Amino acid sequence: MKNNSDLFYTCSLIEYIGRKKKQKRSSVIAALGENNLKQIYSYADVFHCEPIANTADEFVGICGIEEGSFDNVSACEYEVPDYWTIGEVYARLIEDSLPNDVLPSEADVIVSKLIEVYSSWIDDAIQDYNTDFFYQPREYIAACYEEGSVLE
Repeated sequence: MKNNSDLFYTCSLIEYIGRKKKQKRSSVIAALGENNLKQIYSYADVFHCEPIANTADEFVGICGIEEGSFDNVSACEYEVPDYWTIGEVYARLIEDSLPNDVLPSEADVIVSKLIEVYSSWIDDAIQDYNTDFFYQPREYIAACYEEGSVLE
């Protein structure tokens, strides 16, 4: 499964909410919960017709996501990647971590892997915009994830 646009939208929305509420992305997925993540993924083709800010506000309200203090955007000393770019990094990693026979319609499997990836050590590595880790080729990021640490 490659280029799953529903997964790309879901990851970009998570990134958008994280920036808006100054929350680590792992905290955002925990606050959203599995059922809301499945809903976002399953209806991404509908949600993407609305401005992403509207959809983010809706889920922030539903889930009561509070303002945090994690502000990796302000802490960035370089050009900040946009939320679509970071959403794509996560989506590719999730795609690369799934078995090849998983279909885009298998929301349970995909959302489970999404939760696993965002809850792992790699969330901190991707969210550090003062490194070039998130710009690395998808194969390298997937190999790091598989290994459990950034490879030299």
